Amino acid sequence: MAHITLNGTPCTTSGDLPKVGTKAPGFHLVNAKLEEVTLDHFRGKRKIVSIVPSLDTPVCATSTKRFDEVAAKDPSLVVLVVSSDLPFAQGRFCSTAGTSHVQALSMMRDRHFARDYGVLIQDGPLAGITARAVLVLDGDDTVRYAELVPEIAQEPHYEAALAALK
Repeated sequence: MAHITLNGTPCTTSGDLPKVGTKAPGFHLVNAKLEEVTLDHFRGKRKIVSIVPSLDTPVCATSTKRFDEVAAKDPSLVVLVVSSDLPFAQGRFCSTAGTSHVQALSMMRDRHFARDYGVLIQDGPLAGITARAVLVLDGDDTVRYAELVPEIAQEPHYEAALAALK
């Protein structure tokens, strides 16, 4: 269990992020076409997994746009943005924001992803959705970088995540 804050108010998560050097847990998420997507769909590719509470917030929007810019410059990189939003809302956000290089994935069918990745918020006003986190995975799904952002209202450390891609 990790301790984070939301605008200074303490809350806890369901566990801890996967540690650097370990294999990332598999997952089943939903894409914009309401299709199930698993981690295996991206095997062999380097991945940034940006976990956000909701794309309908300024910080989540900013980080998604920032990672979209990175993905636009590197076609060998996959950027997955995981949130509790429905795929329809994710699609509207991506269309409006012009983020065509990230893949928005929803936890709409269950919260296993959030529990398995240790980011399910257990208490406070955001209980039931995710904390903000970033993971970098190599082509074999080994974690090369893991950051649980300690204050949900803050952006992740982009440069540290990007350095782990090299």
